[in-house]
Amino acid sequence: MEQQVSNVEREKISCSICLDVLKDPVTIPCGHSFCINCVQEHWNSEDQRGTYKCPQCRKTFRRRPVLKKNITLTAVVEDLKNSELQAAPADHHYAGPEDVACDVCTGRKMKAVKSCLYCPASYCRDHLQPHYDAPPLKKHKLVEPCKNLQQNVCSRHDEVMKVFCRTDQQCICCLCLLDEHKGHETVPAAAERAEKQKELQVTEEEIQGRIFEYECELSTLENEEEVINTCTDEALKYNKKFLREMTRLVQKRCSDMRQQIRSQQETKMRQIKELREKLEQEVPELKRKYAELKKLSSTEDHSQFLLSYPSLPAPVESTLSSTIETRSDTDETKMIEELQVFLGDNWSKPLLTDTEVDILVSGWEPITVGGFSDFKQEINLDPKTANKYLLLSKYNTKVTLTKKIQRYPDHPGRFAGWYQVLSEESLTERHFWEVDWVGESVYVAVSYKDINRAGTSKDCAFGFNDKSWAMHCKKESCTFWHNGIKTDLSAPVASRVGVYLDHKGGLLSFYNISSRMTFLHRVKTTFTQPLHAGIWLSDEGDSAFFNRDDLEG
Repeated sequence: MEQQVSNVEREKISCSICLDVLKDPVTIPCGHSFCINCVQEHWNSEDQRGTYKCPQCRKTFRRRPVLKKNITLTAVVEDLKNSELQAAPADHHYAGPEDVACDVCTGRKMKAVKSCLYCPASYCRDHLQPHYDAPPLKKHKLVEPCKNLQQNVCSRHDEVMKVFCRTDQQCICCLCLLDEHKGHETVPAAAERAEKQKELQVTEEEIQGRIFEYECELSTLENEEEVINTCTDEALKYNKKFLREMTRLVQKRCSDMRQQIRSQQETKMRQIKELREKLEQEVPELKRKYAELKKLSSTEDHSQFLLSYPSLPAPVESTLSSTIETRSDTDETKMIEELQVFLGDNWSKPLLTDTEVDILVSGWEPITVGGFSDFKQEINLDPKTANKYLLLSKYNTKVTLTKKIQRYPDHPGRFAGWYQVLSEESLTERHFWEVDWVGESVYVAVSYKDINRAGTSKDCAFGFNDKSWAMHCKKESCTFWHNGIKTDLSAPVASRVGVYLDHKGGLLSFYNISSRMTFLHRVKTTFTQPLHAGIWLSDEGDSAFFNRDDLEG
């Protein structure tokens, strides 16, 4: 635990350039401290550019800052060195198989705490002290313990390699300059390191920018996934509701048809019953008369036949002609044909009325620009509502904030405080429109018509009351406002914003529109009044315009 605390303390007083404990610490104007040699070498490499940056916070100075000795840090560093030197060796101070051992210790070697690039050798705490005390050794470069120090030594001349040969792209010693590297392009290793460090920094910045770009893309993809999942759930709910409603309407239609078929059946059966009753009454009487005629016809006495003939019953006039005719029209084939015509007429009727279809699809939202084409709404700004510092274009499709008061007539519906304007159109159905904006920022809003317009209170500002909803678009970010509640959005905003409104379904959605369409934010609520599109500008020269395809300029 004591060793961990010591490491934390050492980090606080370490140079961010050499990563070692500060040697002769100096402070620059931004407040950061470095070894005097480290910061001087760093700024020597920047002399040609004429500007100097802090190696830690990257603050830029036009002139090379004057270095001031940090007396307090110097004292702290000395105290830390003394305390480390006084610490008694413990077992954990001895070098293990994985540790870098002190090159000076004899017998059981202590664990090295620093390696010197100029010696080159590694030292434990005890043997390192001369590098802090002896003036010639103070200039040596101390680093964290390193096992591969011999790689810094020339294998031919046994000298530390402090020179870099750009011709052969390798480190060499000073004696190599007089031998096989004579005439080559060479620079000090520190200078080459500084150049490579700049290239490395550029690469780091490019990678960092790409990381930011990819994270933004991931955020966009996550939003798209959310939109797709939400729309899929809504579509499945709509499908289930539609199927349920269709089933109900089919069952109702079948029930109505069944009743009509039964009604026809009852009518035909009643006609048959009436015919049967008449036949059952007349058949016995006809049989009796037939018997009398048969008996007279068989009489052989001519006189008796002629005497009885006048008393015979008159011929029976049939009363069943109309009934029989009706019966002939109700044969099996005719009945089937009538049922087919009945079914055909009823099934050709639409199952859903326009009202029923509108109720079923309410709450459904497209997910592509093409899907919104059926709901495209032209927006024209109402000059009677525009603040007097807002300049409207000829056809009232573009608004710009100016420093000059426009000559608008007084009107009770005009926004007097905030630089706001509402549309002429009243929005009560499903609508989609696009807003292009230029400048520092713009509020793209929808609002009830009865929003307060008299002053600069929250009751008059889009998004800061319960009568309006607003997306605040800026170049680097965007936020959504309603009733004074702010919602930060992670996705960057484009220069064109799409707005989708489903008034009956209670949906209000915002989209980025550039090379493709990406989701920004959605509100699910209940709208109690017709809505109007709105724009709120805040900086001189900012502008927003609708209906880009037919914009007058």
